Amino acid sequence: MQVKGMSERFACRVVGLHRSTFRRLPLDQTPDDPDAGARAWLREYARKNPCHGFRRAWAALRFDEGHQVNRKRVHRLWKQEGLQVRAHHRRKRAGASSVPTIAADAPDTVWALDFQFDSTIDGRAVKIASMVDEHTRESLLHLVERSITGDRLVTELARVFAARGVPKVLRCDNGPEMISEALQRFCRDRVGITYIPPGTPWNNGYIESFNRRLRTECLNRNHWTSLLEARVVIGDFKTEHNLRHRHSALGYRTPAEYAAACTHTHHPVECGIN
Repeated sequence: MQVKGMSERFACRVVGLHRSTFRRLPLDQTPDDPDAGARAWLREYARKNPCHGFRRAWAALRFDEGHQVNRKRVHRLWKQEGLQVRAHHRRKRAGASSVPTIAADAPDTVWALDFQFDSTIDGRAVKIASMVDEHTRESLLHLVERSITGDRLVTELARVFAARGVPKVLRCDNGPEMISEALQRFCRDRVGITYIPPGTPWNNGYIESFNRRLRTECLNRNHWTSLLEARVVIGDFKTEHNLRHRHSALGYRTPAEYAAACTHTHHPVECGIN
């Protein structure tokens, strides 16, 4: 090419050399690791979020950090760095609900409500009430107390209804707070209540999924020295869930982003018996 003035294509054909081989830089002229920056970022992300997988890391890198990176590349680097998280889930039992299926086809149609427990380091109980919109996956209720009665739950629901609006259905289990006269009286002529059959938490899957994430990513990683600390940290987790957690079912948008852009309206399903 230098002496005869041949083109690259003709010169490679003469000597029997593939052009990609000719263009490839020698090893001593290539960078040590072109993915070093991405690897360091993934290691730091896994350290801060030990319960997250590569998909959530890719979503944070793509949408939060603004890097146009392929998900398969992130998966390859994630495996090479040994950052996989093996999830041990109990085998799901088969069960059929006796309650008619209610589709959350629009925001503020079905809100799912449930409780879970933790404790402070002195052994005293901490009770946490959570509620999510099944369509937008938004966390709507932040209530952390030593104990939560039906009247206390009604007071907090009234505050949420005043700020957000009233849903069409509340989906919950058969706990004592849920079947209390206070909640029945509060919801009468205002919002319907759908109870899942006893012992079938899979019929309330949206709130169970949120509670599992709250348990693994927040409760299991902290020791509460006081009730105030539990309120602050759990409140921060729920706020971050709404504003930062990119949900794959929402097109890797946050619940707040999806709710702001959602234009779906509820279409009730009617049925008749001949």
